[in-house]
Amino acid sequence: MSQPTNDFIPAAKPIIGDEERAAVDRVLLSGMVAQGPEVAAFEAEFAEVLVAGRECVAVNSGTSGLHLGLLAAGIGPGDEVIVPAFTFAATGNAVRLTGATPVFADIDLDTYCLAPQSVEALLTDRTKAIMPVHLYGHPAPMGELGRIAEAHGLMVFEDAAQAHGAALDGRPVGTFGTFGMFSLYPTKNMTSGEGGMVSVDSEELGRGVRLLRNQGMERQYENEVVGFNNRMTDLHAAIGRVQLTKVQAWTRKRQDNAARLDAGLQGVTTPAVSEGAEHVYHQYTVRLPEELAPARAGILDRLKNEYGVGTGVYYPIPTNELPSFQEPADLPQTRVATATVFSLPVHPSLTDSDLDRIIDAVNTVVGEARA
Repeated sequence: MSQPTNDFIPAAKPIIGDEERAAVDRVLLSGMVAQGPEVAAFEAEFAEVLVAGRECVAVNSGTSGLHLGLLAAGIGPGDEVIVPAFTFAATGNAVRLTGATPVFADIDLDTYCLAPQSVEALLTDRTKAIMPVHLYGHPAPMGELGRIAEAHGLMVFEDAAQAHGAALDGRPVGTFGTFGMFSLYPTKNMTSGEGGMVSVDSEELGRGVRLLRNQGMERQYENEVVGFNNRMTDLHAAIGRVQLTKVQAWTRKRQDNAARLDAGLQGVTTPAVSEGAEHVYHQYTVRLPEELAPARAGILDRLKNEYGVGTGVYYPIPTNELPSFQEPADLPQTRVATATVFSLPVHPSLTDSDLDRIIDAVNTVVGEARA
């Protein structure tokens, strides 16, 4: 047995430095802390850096971004939107909050993203859209999903909450669908402290999201629709603007760390990368052999307590089986994933010795579990 260590390696580690603090101080000193010039600048800069110039609208969370994007695109009661069951609940929640019905599809077990064949099997005359998730930072199969959508007159929405800078055949995620949503939560590849960004394919849709985030107003006291208070503050935008200058270097570091883990890990299935895909490794997610599924909790406990290696299980329960949905579905690949995956540290703060310890810990603990 290894010796316990106090030098714990967390599964995720937000990076907030002096530049972010100085940006917040600058906004505080300006006296303009609500939505204002920092938000407008952040929207423009995010568009240029991450989504090939597509118009962007900042909101107060990723979930708000999905919700407002769906509403602005006309999704509502009586509509169905096909989503993966293997993802965070916010994907399905956002659809349900519009009054529409999320229809839960299966995933491809290699990439953990929405499986086109499962989508096709679930189409009905009420299906209005497909909303893939670029899970863990790997782009969903947008070509195949786009062909299905075009053949059936459907919209495509992108949940890119975990995929800042991911791309498919050189095209960045967030530019394939009617809209794309990026989360700016603290543990994401970049953060604004809290927030979300919606990339849109038309001025009309962008205006719709802007109205909905601001009580239905474009001009003060001239409320055009019933809206929400989902604005981003200039404080959050100032943090996001600084992070935006760093995210590409952080992504390269994540990819380098992932390559080290790929080369060293044994006894688990390491993340696949589809042809033409650029994976940005929001999570480095491995999969145990199915026969070790009952041992997962014990394996993760040993990694934490004996080796000081943090892990996460994203996600242990399919969304359709959560108490908030309770909608049985035959999703065999999702069921395998929920029982066998776990995520290892891959964040940019890792050192070479951290990576060596992670590799040694996993190989030892999983190897002993298989013996």
